[in-house]
Amino acid sequence: MQHRIGLIEDDPFIGEALSARLDFDGFVCDWYRDGKSARRGLGQRRYSVVVSDINLPDISGEQLFSDLRDSSEGLAPFIFITGYGAIDQAVRLLKLGAHDYVTKPFNVGELVAKIRSLCQHQQPVANAKAQLGISNSMRQIEGLLPRLAASRSAVLISGESGAGKEEVARALHRAGDPEGKTPFVAVNCGAIPENLIESELFGHDKGAFTGADRERRGVFEQADGGSLFLDEIGEMPPTMQVKLLRAIQDRAVVRLGGATPRKVDIRLICATHHDLKAMVETGGFREDLYYRIHVIHLAVPPLRERQEDILWLAAHFLDERASGGEARRTLTPEAKHALTRYPWPGNVRELKHCLERASVLTLTSSLNAESLFGDSGLLAAADGDTPRQALSDHLQQCERAYIRRALTECDGRIADTAALLGISRKNLWEKMRKLEIQGSAGESGGFA
Repeated sequence: MQHRIGLIEDDPFIGEALSARLDFDGFVCDWYRDGKSARRGLGQRRYSVVVSDINLPDISGEQLFSDLRDSSEGLAPFIFITGYGAIDQAVRLLKLGAHDYVTKPFNVGELVAKIRSLCQHQQPVANAKAQLGISNSMRQIEGLLPRLAASRSAVLISGESGAGKEEVARALHRAGDPEGKTPFVAVNCGAIPENLIESELFGHDKGAFTGADRERRGVFEQADGGSLFLDEIGEMPPTMQVKLLRAIQDRAVVRLGGATPRKVDIRLICATHHDLKAMVETGGFREDLYYRIHVIHLAVPPLRERQEDILWLAAHFLDERASGGEARRTLTPEAKHALTRYPWPGNVRELKHCLERASVLTLTSSLNAESLFGDSGLLAAADGDTPRQALSDHLQQCERAYIRRALTECDGRIADTAALLGISRKNLWEKMRKLEIQGSAGESGGFA
């Protein structure tokens, strides 16, 4: 894992030069241009070294350092950049606990050598904790997780497909088991054929049906002692809703072909992109089951409603790819602008796929707007110009293009495309019909 350096510098020339040099030398550099953004960033991530100018546009470097020192545990070593006339202030900062300082004009190579020397005495650091985002909505959800983990109440997570419901579920599980000693088992209820869903949930005994040559534990038993995440619970067939309700009430399951109840201790987390309350009213979902799983409700907003998270998530996904051994990719200013202007009908999942595709197809180390969006015309529609169509029409246009790209990547295979998009085949067919997208000849026969 690479060492992460925090750079706090409002001068665009110094900041650009230093961040480029640090990237070139193999560091991961996060560049903050004022004290407010630096305070937020340093509170969310751990750094091997922080390099900060003393004179910032909104708060002094000294005040920022003092505040962070008083409120943070294990604060990273600070190196301050100061003008010649502010050496007395830099010395005072050393007495307060800063590690070193350099005076302008300074030798970039010498500063990088100081940074490298400090990094040699510590392990590369990752994020202090798993995070869901930096937007207010996601921070509020994250703040609730420790209390929810302690209660072990059933939790229902709602939100559009790809918005990050499973990540919230995993974060809830980690909040209750930070050492990772218990299982987290996830299953997409909409992706399992109806004739197999009972066996998938509750397991089966040997000889329960043709081909059952050995006993098998279902996901309830696999999650015993940990968390069971039932994604797209709204896709659960009505006949299975009755059996699921019984299993939740009794905290026990009976395997298919068996007769003995098996006790299970699970934290139940469900998720859906449907309006379950409306489904209850129309008879599509059992009311008693609804109230069993709807003890605590967490609503995950779509990505277009939490723009602060877009670049944060983009950096996270690019970090993941770099830590996996790929070349380090950066985003140009135009790319960042395009990412924040695009409405992301596929939400976080679409953002991740967009960055993955661009990283694979782009030969340079930086990703620009064209490498992210190509010449599909969506970029021009999302570049901040005066809107020329209703928001619903624009989102529909973006969703249509996104599904077509996914179909192309999967050579038109509906099952593979649905898996890539994280939705059921039935849901994909419904979207294709609504958006007037033609499927391949071999896949156009129905919802099976």
